[in-house]
Amino acid sequence: MPRVAVVGGGVSGLAAAHRLRTLLGPSAVITVLEQRDRIGGVLRTVDLAGVPYDVGAEAFLARRPEVPALLAELGLSDLLVHPTSAAPSVRAAGRTGPLPGGTLLGVPTSSTRLDGLLSAEGLAAVAAEPERPLCWDPTADVALGGLLRERFGDELADRLADPLLGGVYAGRVDSLGVRATIPALAAVLDSGAPSLTAAADRATTPPPASRHDVARESTRSGARVDTDRRTGPPAPVFGAVRGGYGVLLDALAAAAGADVRLGTTVRVLERTEAGWRLTLGPTTAPEALDVDAVVLAVPAPAAARLLADAATGAATAASGIELASSAVVALAYRPEDAAALPPTSGMLVAAGEPLAVKGVTHSTNKWSHLAPDGLVRLRTSIGRFGEAASLQVDDAELVARTRADLAEVAGLRAAPVAVHVQRWGGGLPQYGVGHLDRVRTIEVGLPAGLAVAGSALHGVGVPACVATARAAAERVAAGLVPAAR
Repeated sequence: MPRVAVVGGGVSGLAAAHRLRTLLGPSAVITVLEQRDRIGGVLRTVDLAGVPYDVGAEAFLARRPEVPALLAELGLSDLLVHPTSAAPSVRAAGRTGPLPGGTLLGVPTSSTRLDGLLSAEGLAAVAAEPERPLCWDPTADVALGGLLRERFGDELADRLADPLLGGVYAGRVDSLGVRATIPALAAVLDSGAPSLTAAADRATTPPPASRHDVARESTRSGARVDTDRRTGPPAPVFGAVRGGYGVLLDALAAAAGADVRLGTTVRVLERTEAGWRLTLGPTTAPEALDVDAVVLAVPAPAAARLLADAATGAATAASGIELASSAVVALAYRPEDAAALPPTSGMLVAAGEPLAVKGVTHSTNKWSHLAPDGLVRLRTSIGRFGEAASLQVDDAELVARTRADLAEVAGLRAAPVAVHVQRWGGGLPQYGVGHLDRVRTIEVGLPAGLAVAGSALHGVGVPACVATARAAAERVAAGLVPAAR
């Protein structure tokens, strides 16, 4: 009867517990230890004017298989939804315009149109980049912002790449490493791409269909299939869960059959002759929990603290991963009061703009299931890495700043009918230069019976977190039950 502790009750911890149950069977004792008074970590679904509404992550990359597969395992595939055709916009240089398409997270391809976003000088710099010699070291990592500025100029970095990546990491493009942030770009550069534009072209070109795929599709449809590339409409890029991520989290917890202990702090992790001992609770009344294996699904600073004695090298590497704090302000309006809102899916904001918000999501434009009653729902994000002072005000001030910005950029001056403020202290890890080396040191430096999972490793999105959770569960299960190998 194997005993496993999962430290952290976010989506990574719950997905790890669920996978452990699948691998270890019904007799395993799985304990999930969560410091907060709820599960979910940085995922949270609240009631916003009578509708379940996500105030953490709101979407996931649908082209990755992890979340659709997990929904299928849990019998929730019918809750998978995709966004409408509403297009995003970007606010830069005092103007709001369409967000250019055809980029690789802000790195332009040869087909990217940047008219209206960049000045004539900025456009000339982008146009000249493919002809300039590129010096790239395939053994090193560099800051993405510095690379973009050197190749395309400041405008491209400030007006396009920084807003896009700021929406993903709540960070600045100048502090993010290329290899962890855009691994596909780094891989193509390693293979000898002559310019960043050429690298973005290659990284965004879908591979040709294999002969096996072509034959299978031709047999199935009875029609001729292009042998160079699949035809048909492109697959949706993003997905969401009808009813919010809370539905997925509750289903994971139930399917895992774990003992979920909320409000429980893990203070010490130490090796014993038989396995591992976790010291729980306050120093005045400590409790010992002995288990055979442990999965740490907590933020990098907490992982570093718990690994300090058990895996010194891994702890040191984890301590080098910094975190960014942010806040989400969600609002609901009567439709007549929000008539001035543009029909876009939202707006990214360049860091140089005199606005408090760094992004606005027009949720009822983007997701048709979020307007069953006709109310208009939207959310703003506030806070970037290194700008903690912008969050050191009370909730009323965050709402006031949000409303002032909405009045400025969208003419939205009416009072909302519902508001929710969600703060995320240290919610997003920063993938700095050398991040992949830190992650490699963490994973290689873990002793048997111990694994890590979560957004600090191989991606901040929900699919990446689920992937790390499954890998962590499989690592520890393989050491407990031979059949799980």
